Amino acid sequence: MASPPPSPPPRAVILLLLLLLPHNAAAAGADSTATTAAAASPAAVNPFTAKAAFIRYWNRKVPNNRPHPAFFVSKLSPLPAADSASFPSSLPDIRARLPALCSRAGLLCPGPSSSSDAASLASAAAAGPRGSGGGPFKGYSNGNFSNYGTGGESGADSFRNYSPDLNIAADSFRRYARDSSGRADRFESYESDGNVVTSNFTSYAGGATGGSGSFSSYAAETNVPDSTFSNYDAAANGRARGFSSYSQEANHGESGFSGYGKNGNGVRETFSSYGNESNVLASGFANYGESGNGATDTFSGYGVEGNVPEDTFRSYGAGGNAGVDTFKRYRDDANVGDDRFSSYAKGANGGAAEFQSYGNSANPGSTIFKGYGEGTNPNHHISFKEYAGENITFKGYAKSGVDFKAYHNTSSSGSGAAAAVTVSAEAAASTMRHEHLKWSPEPGKFFREKELVAGNRMPMPDIRDKMPPRAFLPRDIASKIPFEPAAVSEAFGLPLDTAMGKAVAETVAECRRAPSKGESKRCATSAEDVVDFAVEMLGRDVVVRSTASTAGSGGEVRLGNVTGVDGGRVTRSVSCHQSLFPYLVYYCHSVPKVRVYEADILAADTDGNGRGGGGDGGDKIINHGVAICHLDTSDWSPTHGAFVALGGKPGEVEVCHWIFEGDMTWTVAD
Repeated sequence: MASPPPSPPPRAVILLLLLLLPHNAAAAGADSTATTAAAASPAAVNPFTAKAAFIRYWNRKVPNNRPHPAFFVSKLSPLPAADSASFPSSLPDIRARLPALCSRAGLLCPGPSSSSDAASLASAAAAGPRGSGGGPFKGYSNGNFSNYGTGGESGADSFRNYSPDLNIAADSFRRYARDSSGRADRFESYESDGNVVTSNFTSYAGGATGGSGSFSSYAAETNVPDSTFSNYDAAANGRARGFSSYSQEANHGESGFSGYGKNGNGVRETFSSYGNESNVLASGFANYGESGNGATDTFSGYGVEGNVPEDTFRSYGAGGNAGVDTFKRYRDDANVGDDRFSSYAKGANGGAAEFQSYGNSANPGSTIFKGYGEGTNPNHHISFKEYAGENITFKGYAKSGVDFKAYHNTSSSGSGAAAAVTVSAEAAASTMRHEHLKWSPEPGKFFREKELVAGNRMPMPDIRDKMPPRAFLPRDIASKIPFEPAAVSEAFGLPLDTAMGKAVAETVAECRRAPSKGESKRCATSAEDVVDFAVEMLGRDVVVRSTASTAGSGGEVRLGNVTGVDGGRVTRSVSCHQSLFPYLVYYCHSVPKVRVYEADILAADTDGNGRGGGGDGGDKIINHGVAICHLDTSDWSPTHGAFVALGGKPGEVEVCHWIFEGDMTWTVAD
C-alpha cells in the first residue's frame, strides 16, 4: 500500500530554517568573475553543519552583506552536525575515533598501510626470506619491516615505487637483513613526490657479510622529508652501499646518519648526487664509520646547487683503521648554509681523507672544522685541493699529515697545536660572491608597483598551493586540542620524531615567537579566529581576497583591467599564510602601509584588452589576481630576495607580489 504524502513542516520549523540561512542569500547570484570574493551559494550549505554555523558567525561579526568568498568557504569544516555535537573532549577519545574523524572532517592524518602488500609482506616474512627470498615489492605504502631477511643467504630484494606521492608517509625498516650473507637489496623510487614523509632505517644489514645495497631516486622531490639511518651496516663485513640521487630537489627536510658502518670491515659507501638542488635540507652524520676497518667512503656531487644546506659531521671516522674518505664537488654552487666538522677522523690510524673542490659555493656559507684529524697516530693523511670559502674556522687541527693545495695565507698558532687558515682575498673573489640563477628569486615573484598597469606583459611565478589539502576544525572542537606539540601528537598519532611531528613543533614555535617591530600577529586555529583577528585589526566592515586560481602560473601573462582597492589609497591589511598542521592553521599578521590591487590576468597572446591577438575578439581572461604592494620596506633585511630581484635597498623601493593560492589578504571594504 502506498504511503501517504508527508505532512508539511510546521511553520516554526520553516522560520527556523530561514533564520539559519546566511543573511546575504540574495547575493548568491552576484557576478563572481568581477572579484575573487565570489559568493558561495548558500543553497548548497546544509544549515545543520559546522560550515553553516560559521557562516552565521561571520554574518554577525562582519554585517556588511558582502558575498562569502568561495575560496574561504571551501576550507570550512565539512563535519555534519551530529559529528560536531558528539566530538570527544579528551585526547584519548579523539585518538580512538581518529580514522572516522579524519575522513569526515577533512584532516591530514597518517595513511593506512596497503592491505594487499601487507599480506604479501606477512607471507614473505613468515617464510623467512632465504635464498631467492621475498620480493620484489612493488607499489608498497606505509610499511614497517622488522627482522626482514635475517640470516638470509644470497638472492636479492627489490623495492620499487615505495610510498610514492603520499601525504604523511611513514615507513620503518628495523633489523633488516641482519647477519645476512651475499644478499643484495635495492630501493628504487623510494617515497618520491611525497609530502611530509618519514623513513627510519635502524640496524639495517648489521653483521651482514658481502652483498650490496643501493638507493636510487631516494626521496626525490619530496616536501619536508625526515630520513633516519641508525647503525646501518654496523659490524658489516665487505658490504658495498650506494646512494644515487638522494633527496634530489627535496624541500625543507633533514636526514640523519648515526653509527653508519660502525665497527665495519671493508665497508664501501658511495654518495652520488646527494641533496643536489635541494632547498633547506639538513644532513647529520654522527659516529659515521667509527672504529671501522678499511672503510672506503666517497661523497661525489654532495649538496651541489643546494639552497641553504646544513651539514653536520660529528665523530666521523673516529678510531678508524686504514680508512679512505673522499669528498668531490662538495657544496659546489650552493647558496650559503652551514657545515660543521667536529672530531673528524680523530684517533684514526693510517688511511686518508681528501677534499676536492670543497666550499666552492655560489654564495658563501660558514664552515667550522674542530678537532680535525687529531690523535697520536701520525700516519693519517688529510688533503685539501681547491678549497675556498669564507667564515671558516679551523680549531684543534692535526699538527702533521695535512696537505693544503691552492690555499693561501696559512699560518701556525703560537703553541703549534693548531693551524689557523685564511683564504686570500684574491682566491675568495675568484670563487665566491657570484649569484647563482638556480636560487635567485623566481621571475615575477616580486615586482614594482608601476608594473600593475593594463596591457603590461610579465612573468607569473608558481603560485600553486603546495600544502596538503586540509579543512578548518570548528572553533569549539579546535579548542579541545591544546595547541601544544605533545597534545597534537597524542590526538593525531603523530610521533614528535617524525617529519609531521617536527612540523607541528615548528608551527607552534613560530606562533609563539614574539612579533617583529610594528607587527601584530596571531595564529588562527579556526576560521572564527581568522575573522576575529581581521575584525580586531581593521574593524567590522572588511572583505577577504585571494587570487582566483592558478591559471597562468609559471608562465608569461598580460594584465587586463587593474583596480586599486579602496581607490588605490594607502591602507592597512591583514595577510594570512598557511602553516603545516593536521588541520588548517593560519599565521595572520597585520601589514601597515600597503596598497592592494585586483587585476584581470590574460593569456599572453592577447592584446592587453581581453581580445585575442588573432583578431577573433575572444575573451582570454584566464584568472583574476590579487596583488599587495608593501610601501615601507625600511625594516626588511638587505638580503631579502626582493632586493636581489629588483635592486635597491630597504626603504628605497616598494615591493609587490601576488597573493598565492591558499593564502589571503583582508582589507577594509571599498
